Amino acid sequence: MTDLLEETGDGRADAALSGLARLGALPVSAHADVFEEVFTGLEHALASVDDRPGTPGRDTERPGDPRERHR
Repeated sequence: MTDLLEETGDGRADAALSGLARLGALPVSAHADVFEEVFTGLEHALASVDDRPGTPGRDTERPGDPRERHR
């Protein structure tokens, strides 16, 4: 595996994806653990975006959201 992604421009995503570089030195049986670590890192990066004030969909009502109709 020599064709790794270039940087995404987001440091958190890049840090998570950098774990993929270890795959070449590991047996295939260990790859699932690396993928899980990378996936968890990407989930945390996305969650941190959702936690920022002013994130669309976070501080505003979404049209058609049934929870908003019954307030």
